[in-house]
Amino acid sequence: MAVTTKNLPQLYRFCFLMTGDASKAQSAFQDTVREAASRSAGDEPPPDRLWFFRDARGRCLAVGEQGLQAEPGMLEEAEISPMAPEQIASLAPAQLALWISAAPEPQRSALALFYLDEFSLAELLSLLEMKAGEFSELICSGRRQFQSWLDSTIAYYEGGAFDAGQI
Repeated sequence: MAVTTKNLPQLYRFCFLMTGDASKAQSAFQDTVREAASRSAGDEPPPDRLWFFRDARGRCLAVGEQGLQAEPGMLEEAEISPMAPEQIASLAPAQLALWISAAPEPQRSALALFYLDEFSLAELLSLLEMKAGEFSELICSGRRQFQSWLDSTIAYYEGGAFDAGQI
């Protein structure tokens, strides 16, 4: 399936999740679309929609090297809370993007692609060039780390969510 204008917002979202910065995301997104147009003009169109995400991933990683780098190592983890959907719903999109973009690679790419909810497992494994067990480990660990971050950022009480940093 080729990329259509319907897929372009997801490609930009992916770039935003990967970089955590609107201008870097826009740059990676535009460069990817420009490269696809150039290939199409030269009778070598991108073979499928996965090409767009592979190309954008490489560009996002390159752009990301110019700024702050993710810290390798273990982050605190917490069990997934039944209140997690409400906590996540109270986040601004930029908060999620900043958290994902701060993850070390390849976890950052795995989380960004996973949270797009755009790909089958086979497509995710192909995009990331990894085995199912490795992917599962990255996602499970990332979700527990994200829950820990949510718990420290968006506390939940009986009446709803509030910003834990305001306490």
